[in-house]
Amino acid sequence: MVVIIATHSPRHYMRAVVALGGNALLRRGEELSAENQRNNVKIAAKALAPLVGKYQLVITHGNGPQVGLLSLQSAAYTDVKEYPLDVLGAQTEGMIGYMIEQELGNLLPIEIPFATILTMVEVDPEDPSFNEPTKPIGPLYGEDEAKRLAKERGWTIKLEGDKWRRTVPSPVPQRIFELRPIHWLLEKGTVVICAGGGGIPTMYQKDGSLEGVEVVIDKDRASSLLATQLNARVLILATDADGVYLDWGTENAKKLHRVTPDEMENYTFESGSMGPKVEAACEFVNKTGERAVIGSLSELEKMISGDAGTQFVIR
Repeated sequence: MVVIIATHSPRHYMRAVVALGGNALLRRGEELSAENQRNNVKIAAKALAPLVGKYQLVITHGNGPQVGLLSLQSAAYTDVKEYPLDVLGAQTEGMIGYMIEQELGNLLPIEIPFATILTMVEVDPEDPSFNEPTKPIGPLYGEDEAKRLAKERGWTIKLEGDKWRRTVPSPVPQRIFELRPIHWLLEKGTVVICAGGGGIPTMYQKDGSLEGVEVVIDKDRASSLLATQLNARVLILATDADGVYLDWGTENAKKLHRVTPDEMENYTFESGSMGPKVEAACEFVNKTGERAVIGSLSELEKMISGDAGTQFVIR
């Protein structure tokens, strides 16, 4: 693939945030191997590469399966206490960012700089989600094993079908600590990969110290906050569907092409699927007056030009 790079200063480019859904790294039913992740990142890189040189590009991504795998690997080594979620999240940001950098670098001129930023995101210790954990992580367990693990490790567990699973809080992201260096890198023409998996969750303790916390920040919410604070002109939430549908999975399914946040208040979407993306898109549009798009990674260029996906606009 040959991409022509514009010659004027990068600071004049439109700023765009592209959030890669989990399918960019692991497709449904695939084994979580390094090879499978690499192959899927190659596909994502081919879709992203044509945007480089046209936009100041920021890439975010999911990390749920990767954190789950690292958590299991950590738990298997019993000589030391397993690593907490914030540390595992930081590990996945480095691992996935490395793959994205390398595969984009294989498609683009060597002069194009890339940077993966370990991104700490602040959450509020008073967030109501701490009282009602809703985010499932890790594998499914039988009832006896789940209750044993919950007692040993202080987990909250919930029934999922006929199995049990660990569940953690998912507080609303409040602040992105590395915002200034992200700005600086973008102004120098760098493609920035950051806020992976919603960012590394941190919060201030009563003594003023900043510490990691055992929660999972929703990736789409964090991407919306990031796009808002970066003054992005467009937020792209890329997934494996070509847009937002009413009555998804039925013979009456209807794709929404151009919507406003006010219109979307009339509809309900699954909390574990399209719901967070719709909320994040509406929040970005309401706060900035700019545009958000939900659609397929394969149509990324058309989405950003306004010709594909579900386009969220202020009116």
